[in-house]
Amino acid sequence: MSMLSKLRCITVDVTGTLIAYKGELGDYYCMAAKAVGLPCPDYKRMHEGFKSAYTDMAKEHPCFGHAAKMSNIDWWRSCVKDSFIRIKLVFGIYTQVNAIFRQAGYEYDNETFEKVFKRIYSTFGSSAPYSVFPDSQPFLRWVRRKGLKVGIVSNAEYRYQDVILPALGLNQRSEWDFGVFSGIVGVEKPDPRIYEIALEMAGNIAPDEALHIGDSMRKDYIPARSVGMRSILLDRFKTSDAESWRQSGAIVLPDLVAVQELLTKEETANAAQEA
Repeated sequence: MSMLSKLRCITVDVTGTLIAYKGELGDYYCMAAKAVGLPCPDYKRMHEGFKSAYTDMAKEHPCFGHAAKMSNIDWWRSCVKDSFIRIKLVFGIYTQVNAIFRQAGYEYDNETFEKVFKRIYSTFGSSAPYSVFPDSQPFLRWVRRKGLKVGIVSNAEYRYQDVILPALGLNQRSEWDFGVFSGIVGVEKPDPRIYEIALEMAGNIAPDEALHIGDSMRKDYIPARSVGMRSILLDRFKTSDAESWRQSGAIVLPDLVAVQELLTKEETANAAQEA
């Protein structure tokens, strides 16, 4: 019996699996700064400042502030403001006087910061910073045509469900059936409970009737397997970790075309054996 014939649901990760970021973080911060007449932040410093601020914000208020009942926009406002502050802290040029932030030779007072922030928040709540892998929509539709349910499992906030994925042509009821987004359910990967929620939303199916596809051993493969689901890892960007993934026993494929081919080959081979 093929793997496909045993499945009732396939769940997929989003970033790195279905979509990817376009350009660099600094590109979008630069556009926001220029829109209010300011020069661009340094790209490297911006990236490091944001990475540090996001990591700490996610620890202090996980799932985009779900437990603290923090609004999505307030969570991101704090994260972005802290990103600018950390640029100065990390590189030894931090100054704060009367709520004025000085960075790279120009100032962010509260009013100016709010203008910059709103542009950044709006941009990342749209399809602008993302691109869809060409095999994503065809694969999801193929799975649904096979009679399986498709679930999205992602450490993402509500705008991915309501705005970003639909704007990218990945719509509920045509490409996917249900979504488990950490900012909505209050549980995030690698917590195995997020996969248990997915199984419930798929109709309380047995774990071995579900396959999860993602690009992270820690966040996708291990927790999905820990609840009894099948799992496949994608290596779209030829990461140096892929070989160790394979050595640990994981199925690692380059894209969703290869996943479909694997499932189809098993289905075809099974049909030939029965004939």
